[in-house]
Amino acid sequence: MSLISAQGAQEILKNQGRPFSPARIANVSGLLESAALQLRVAKRLAPRRGATLGQRFGPLDDRLVFVIGSPRSGTTFLAGAIGSLSGFVDLGEVAPLKAAVPELAELGPHAAARRMRRILRLARRVGLVGTVRAVEQTPELAHIVRIIPLAYPEARIVHIVRDGRDVACSLIDKPWLRREQARADDAGLAYGSYARFWVEPDRRDEFEAATDARRAAWAWRRYVSAARSAEEALEVRYEELVESPEIVAAALARHLDVPVEPLAAGLDGAHAGSVGRFRTDLDEAQLGDVMDEAGELLRELGYVNSASA
Repeated sequence: MSLISAQGAQEILKNQGRPFSPARIANVSGLLESAALQLRVAKRLAPRRGATLGQRFGPLDDRLVFVIGSPRSGTTFLAGAIGSLSGFVDLGEVAPLKAAVPELAELGPHAAARRMRRILRLARRVGLVGTVRAVEQTPELAHIVRIIPLAYPEARIVHIVRDGRDVACSLIDKPWLRREQARADDAGLAYGSYARFWVEPDRRDEFEAATDARRAAWAWRRYVSAARSAEEALEVRYEELVESPEIVAAALARHLDVPVEPLAAGLDGAHAGSVGRFRTDLDEAQLGDVMDEAGELLRELGYVNSASA
């Protein structure tokens, strides 16, 4: 979903006295949409308190942290905990980057890496991020995770994994994958049951005809499988984060080269009530759909006993 219509782009070009070919209209529309998304970044980041002028306007620190994983796996919580550390800032989901992911996935690795750097450089500048280490938490980056080391050789990647059955419960509660959703997210990407770029090409019709539970499990499987291809990533389990935050904090502190104590304090608020919710929230048919679609990966990750149906 575009933030500016083709008709609006035509009016802009007409007022400038320039011809409005379809290609030129698309280019103007894309530029204005990108500018609007970057302004959202500035609006959210620039007002933050406590940053010095040196931190805001100094050289950008390329030791970024990328928190990836399936939506509803705890990416927001984990990125927020890391971003709360001294010398860090949580960028949230950078809307211009999120909007660009489907296209980046189609580009060659080096071209995609260059574009990723341009988008994040501008986002950090308009957000007055400067010298602090930025934490980016867009789940869709799981699908282009191999581009990250090309764009940022000094970056650290953290992959948070949550039981796909619990993720399915949470996704079903949201409108993102439901049918006939005339809404869009903050990156202008439409909600609905349509097949995204990460759906296997020969299964697109199947995805769109599937139940909400199967589509949710499908998304979890594709995001997690893609993220696990990154050898550089530290894998964190949401369930362990809830049960033993100090153990996770120690491993994460080594990976990020930060003190463990403040990180452990930031991780202490993980929500335990969401662990195992599938037992009460999914009915038999829904659980069957989840297992049909993602059971193999659930067993591989140890969430389901290999002898279980």
